[in-house]
Amino acid sequence: MFTARDKEIGYDESECETITLSDNASTSSLKSVKIDGNTITVSEQGTYIVSGTLSDGQIIIDGDKNEKIRLILDGVTINSNTGAPIYVKQTDKLFITLAESSKNVLTNNKKFTADGDNNVDAVIFSKDDITLNGNGSLEITTNCGHGIVSKDDLKITSGTYSITSSSHALDGKDSVRIASGTFTLNSDKDGIHSENADDTSLGFIYIAGGTFRITSDGDGMDASAHLTILDCNATIKSGGGASNAEKKQEEFGRMEDASSSTDSDTASAKGIKAGGNLTISGGTFSLDCADDAVHSNADISISNGNLTIATGDDGIHANSSLKISGGIINVTESYEGIEGLEITVSGGTISVVSSDDGFNAAGGNDSSGYGGGMPQDNFSADSDAKITILGGKITVDAKGDGLDSNGSLCVSGGETFVTGPSDNGNGALDYNGDAQITGGTIVAVGMSGMAQNFGSSSTQGSILSNTATNTSGEVVLKDSNGNVLVSFTPTREYNSVVVSTPDVKKGSTYTLTTGDSSTTIEMSDIIYGESTQGRAPNGGGQGGPNGRGQAPNGNMGGGFGNRP
Repeated sequence: MFTARDKEIGYDESECETITLSDNASTSSLKSVKIDGNTITVSEQGTYIVSGTLSDGQIIIDGDKNEKIRLILDGVTINSNTGAPIYVKQTDKLFITLAESSKNVLTNNKKFTADGDNNVDAVIFSKDDITLNGNGSLEITTNCGHGIVSKDDLKITSGTYSITSSSHALDGKDSVRIASGTFTLNSDKDGIHSENADDTSLGFIYIAGGTFRITSDGDGMDASAHLTILDCNATIKSGGGASNAEKKQEEFGRMEDASSSTDSDTASAKGIKAGGNLTISGGTFSLDCADDAVHSNADISISNGNLTIATGDDGIHANSSLKISGGIINVTESYEGIEGLEITVSGGTISVVSSDDGFNAAGGNDSSGYGGGMPQDNFSADSDAKITILGGKITVDAKGDGLDSNGSLCVSGGETFVTGPSDNGNGALDYNGDAQITGGTIVAVGMSGMAQNFGSSSTQGSILSNTATNTSGEVVLKDSNGNVLVSFTPTREYNSVVVSTPDVKKGSTYTLTTGDSSTTIEMSDIIYGESTQGRAPNGGGQGGPNGRGQAPNGNMGGGFGNRP
């Protein structure tokens, strides 16, 4: 991803040429550097130390296609009223190094003018590869374009950057690759953007480190292809944050229709977004997003990292597979917390607060591109949909369904605790296919109206117990010797409890305490207690009006009055 030269910040001044900027009086130690008023053109391979100020000018790089040119910015201030202060017209690759402790400022707050067929629209605009590094700082401001644009690869391996732009702050057509650095990005579109419409393998973002503070009207990070984060410290606020999200409205018993809710004039405002696969294997993230916080139109894999999420839509959304094998994920505010066609949790600590479903496994997708709107996910019953819990610790506080699968639900490990809805139109557990538990611990509380237990294919005992009245307080399951097998304190009132641990076995007796009441449970079979929502425990029969059966719009409803 990076060459040794991409990371090289040292240089020998005695071997460098110099360019000293001054309005209508710029000079260079190399005669081949063309100086025409406030336009400086560099055409020969080499390293140039640049200093000084231009009130309305630019540096143009116009070299041989096979030559590499390096600029050392050492106290540079360039404003351009009509173009890019640094414009790479042609070269194999430009390296920009920020000299030690130097402060460099580039601006254009007037307009950008095209150069022939080149739509120059950024403060630093490169038709070819560009790498930035160094131990200095670079401040970029424009109210009429992008911050930094490369029409090939944009790499940054070190340095401190502050960019305020009316379009994308960082934009690389083929890729944006960041090894390290400190970034403060304020953009009216995306903070970091990579998009290649000609080659689907390109248009990717790769981040190996760095500290990011991104405030964007559009997406924080947006790749049309894959997006990979190995490590970083990122604070992202997109679309004004979760508090600025459009409140979602649902028809009674109907699934939301993505096409009817799309506003083509409304920008996508996701935190971290990929058109392809999205991988997070480390880092610390604070995401406050009007739209999905973490989103992929394909697969998501999270193996480590610490994510704190507040969102007006989904906390984490994958159109296909969503795998979480480690890390700490804390969704403090969301419409739906964790969403994908196939959700697999094998490790990590996950906490979800949602105004609708906590976990939602369903088929569907939504718009990804900038300006594509913030449509609702068009999901329906799907035999491929699946929630699988192999390990980890999961805590869900959902006002809709707690764990909602439009297909199957399988639990074989981990610890799962669910506070479900306070209305009878949703369930702590909700599935359309089979629900099987073969290991692990789960306590799921909610209301009895749509309650479901695990199915008869389970090999671990499971208890569903309903109470005549609502109660609050701790849920405790004890064995016949009075040993506590599991306990959980829900955050709301409930009258239905599903509980299973490896110690719940056929033929044994248990005491289930809910608040101030206790019930003796005799396990005459592997499953105790039947579903109460009007269909068999494993089935997809008709629930209430417009409920678990066929919804009026032809899609399988995922909750009584809720989308799946």
